[in-house]
Amino acid sequence: MVKLIVGKKGSGKTKTLLKMVDEAAAASKGHVVCIEKGDSLRPNVKNHIRLINTKEYAINGAESYYGFIAGLLAGNYDITDVFGDATFKIICGKDVHNTEMVADFVEKVAGLLGERDVNIVFTVSCDSSELPERVAKYIG
Repeated sequence: MVKLIVGKKGSGKTKTLLKMVDEAAAASKGHVVCIEKGDSLRPNVKNHIRLINTKEYAINGAESYYGFIAGLLAGNYDITDVFGDATFKIICGKDVHNTEMVADFVEKVAGLLGERDVNIVFTVSCDSSELPERVAKYIG
């Protein structure tokens, strides 16, 4: 399942994400992964949660982010939850908000899951009305 936490900058998306990360880690019988650009979440994520800084792996753009997530899932069937913060920054760059690119990425990641029981949650910094209608089903 793919879910988007959507809202303008400063609306509490990351705080919501961190709460979901903690809840998933408490309930999971597998591995929980949290992906961010930079290391601002490090003080807030418990040690047993795999925290990945996309800068360390030169992940820039939708294709490299998708490939990274696909590789994580292919390499570890015990992953139950993946959380991604700062989706626009990772996919589009710091100052670009290409909502079509984000929608394409979300649909591609959703297609990757197939029958796998993995929860993937991304934060997206925009109003939900700015995203294409085709991803409305992922907003929650």
